[in-house]
Amino acid sequence: MRGLGKAQHYLLAGAGVLGILASDGTAAKAADTAALEAQMRAMQAQMQELQRQVQEAKSVATSAKGGSSEDLDLKVKWKGAPELSSSDGKFKFKVRGRLNVDYNGIDQDEPITGDPDVSAVELRRARIGVEGVVYYDIGYKFEVDFAGDGTAVKDAYLEYTGLPVDITVGNFKPYNSLEELMSANYITFMERAAFIEAFTLDRLIGTGLSYDQNKHWTAAAGVFATTPEGDQVTFYEDGTTFSSRVTVAPINEDRRVLHLGASVRQRDAAGEPRDGVTENLLRYRARGADLHLADRFVETPFIGEADTFWGLEGAVVLGSFSVQGEYSQNKVEVASGIANVDPTYDGWYVDASYFLTGESRPYKDGVFGRVKVNNPVYGGSGGWGAWQIAGRYDVLDLSDQAAAITAGGVVDCAACGEQKTWLIGVNWYLNDYTRLMLNVNQSEIEGGVNDGAEITGVGMRAQIDW
Repeated sequence: MRGLGKAQHYLLAGAGVLGILASDGTAAKAADTAALEAQMRAMQAQMQELQRQVQEAKSVATSAKGGSSEDLDLKVKWKGAPELSSSDGKFKFKVRGRLNVDYNGIDQDEPITGDPDVSAVELRRARIGVEGVVYYDIGYKFEVDFAGDGTAVKDAYLEYTGLPVDITVGNFKPYNSLEELMSANYITFMERAAFIEAFTLDRLIGTGLSYDQNKHWTAAAGVFATTPEGDQVTFYEDGTTFSSRVTVAPINEDRRVLHLGASVRQRDAAGEPRDGVTENLLRYRARGADLHLADRFVETPFIGEADTFWGLEGAVVLGSFSVQGEYSQNKVEVASGIANVDPTYDGWYVDASYFLTGESRPYKDGVFGRVKVNNPVYGGSGGWGAWQIAGRYDVLDLSDQAAAITAGGVVDCAACGEQKTWLIGVNWYLNDYTRLMLNVNQSEIEGGVNDGAEITGVGMRAQIDW
């Protein structure tokens, strides 16, 4: 280094001066000696300053190379939002969230149903939360939804991953239905199939065991409360829900997937009501045209004291083409004071989709995930994003034993009927985290007081998540 070269020159010069003094004793006068000592002290100070500068330069270079200084024990990765982690992976932290802005325009066939048309916008989802890892093996997630001018806790759980099976405790989704377990960020249509709402497949407080370490199969089981977290204060007691699911993917390759799955759920209704509330039994209903702002045209009263659900799943991905379907049944034990019958309700759907721009639906751990856009849209890129077209046929049948329930005289199953819905959708993925959606839907109602009604709707969504 240049600083060290100068110091060497100074040393050589000093040595030369000392040599001259040694060879010529007449020059060693007191005044000259004092001057030389002053020069040497100045050179010593310069050398110390040079050493300090060299040491400082070495420290800066070490830090720039990712040195072990604890002040710089941080990694930053961008995954829709910054993900912070310690350099050893012991801790991770990420802010997560999503925003869905929807428009629904719905013709609700008022002459038959008595319900007026809908033309409205809403914040379908407006969520913010955090997720991360503590000491390698303990994961956590907490998310709150502020949509609908209120707040609701969504995912709120701890997960221990240090064993062959993961242990989850908190508020999360029981292990039923492929489409229900997929994030709403990744489903093909704006809303899930009708049977998912009708049979109340939603988050509950509980604990579960899951295994997903093999790319070709998963298994999970858990025990939960029956009452959703937001309604826990309604009852002195709560029911119990058991849930389990198994999936097999004999083909699980990039752009080629064959998925098969099955799940079951058994639950009991909540116990004694609080403050005079009597709706502690189970009921079944779904919105028309598979749109969130539509009214419900097939529904039962509060009738079930227990039920048993089972469902089958299947999906195939061949490059940009995908087919997915599910069939489910729900056997209901009607409270003895209402009717002496046990109806069986069923629901099913089949859909197909195709990416015009070449993308494919990614699959992992028994569900489909985030689409990777080949040519995202951003300033000056010239990218077109990803374009997907899709169609679905969705059926929900709540008509079984409707007359017998009504004849019991306690409740009226007037709207117990069947709903058949056609959907056509177009999705434009601007990038991996942003999507615009258009759905055109029509439901036909058979049976009950809304028999013969046709519910037609258009839905649009602007979506971003991080």
